[in-house]
Amino acid sequence: MTDRTPQFSRRQILAAGSAATLLPMGNVSAQPTTYPQRPVKLIVPNAPGSSIDTISRVFATQLALTLPQPIVVDNKAGAAGAIGVEMGRVAPPDGYALIIASSSSVTVAPLLQKAVPYEPLRDFDFISLLALLPNVLVCNPALPLRTTADLIAYAKSRGGNSNMASAGIGSVSHLAGVALQTAAGFQSLHVPYKGGSQGVASVVSGETDWVLTPAPAALGLVSSGRLRLLAHSMDAAAQPLGKTPSIAQTVPGFSFSSWIGMMAPKGLPPEVVDTLRRHITQALQQADLRKSFENNGAVPTPSSPQEFRAYLVKDIEQSRKAIQLAGVQPE
Repeated sequence: MTDRTPQFSRRQILAAGSAATLLPMGNVSAQPTTYPQRPVKLIVPNAPGSSIDTISRVFATQLALTLPQPIVVDNKAGAAGAIGVEMGRVAPPDGYALIIASSSSVTVAPLLQKAVPYEPLRDFDFISLLALLPNVLVCNPALPLRTTADLIAYAKSRGGNSNMASAGIGSVSHLAGVALQTAAGFQSLHVPYKGGSQGVASVVSGETDWVLTPAPAALGLVSSGRLRLLAHSMDAAAQPLGKTPSIAQTVPGFSFSSWIGMMAPKGLPPEVVDTLRRHITQALQQADLRKSFENNGAVPTPSSPQEFRAYLVKDIEQSRKAIQLAGVQPE
């Protein structure tokens, strides 16, 4: 079974359109500042209802309570997120059009799609990371597996005949799964699907055995007993999911997580960056937001622009290596 993410021309990436959603204005009595003077648009390069969209809306709702202007969430899905990111890149650098960036749209899409016209480290201003999203290692609960070590032993005993699901060729779940197999020294047959929900559903049904997928795509099914959670993909010291162990406790040094951050068109005034960072930090500290993030497997992660850029540099290199291991060629 094969799957290919549709490729888009530069013209298509530049010419997307979709409806916007207006979030409540919140606290209008906040201390006035030079910026913002009108509603702020957050471009989300993902479809409504996706895990990135869900987390973005939780964040946007909280941000609207600290900024003295409404927040508009504008979904611009397509081309693995490249359409929305490119719309943000060509917007005026005035702070009124901001990008909710993610691993798939900013790290992976430029590595796999020749038509992507932006270069992540060159074409944007970095404002802050918003959250880290651990990938979770989950399996069908009918399998006799309880730990990462169990999965590795099971796959080895099957001689490569176990099945790994993914959201499609070149997706985060594909690259993370390949990285795990390489690091742990086992093989599973890759079964790509058309999107994360279909890939996860295949593990639920028993059509495939396991998947290493962004946490929001699987935690609800874990809670209902339809998937078994084995481990998370953050480093050994992290505890994003309570007592759930990390893969790194079994496969030393393994770390392969996703992220969400706020970027802007190049040339954003420094005072706007400072204002946004202050309000982002305040929003990410709120108990309601942290609870909602926790329910979606997201770890609030405010950062400086420099820290965000440094994180992206490492993420691009890690994904580049995983793409080479997977044998996926840019198209």
